[in-house]
Amino acid sequence: EVQFVESGGGLVQPGGSLRLSCVASGFAFRLNPMTWVRLAPGKGLEWVSTINSDGTSTTYGDSVKGRFTVSRDNAKNTLYLQMNSLNSEDTALYFCNIGKYNSRWNLNARQGTQVTVSS
Repeated sequence: EVQFVESGGGLVQPGGSLRLSCVASGFAFRLNPMTWVRLAPGKGLEWVSTINSDGTSTTYGDSVKGRFTVSRDNAKNTLYLQMNSLNSEDTALYFCNIGKYNSRWNLNARQGTQVTVSS
């Protein structure tokens, strides 16, 4: 069974930083690109970042480019998202998923990790 456990979210002040983690299991993590997405109240699913299978190529959404950094440790089946210079627009529920972004992903059954940026 494919499983993801996201963690690292929390309440942070504007300008602060957080590091999210996603531990994956049930599939060949090292062979697959991985993606972070987020879901904010009243908004649709938003692509955040994608990393290729060996970590040598990364892409970012315009809203996070220059502030967020995605990485992975294939030995630990773990995906990371370092988030710096956070602002209120980054407040959302964050999820990781297999493969490149697909706007039709249904993540309703997933827990994700909540990031709240507020003073």
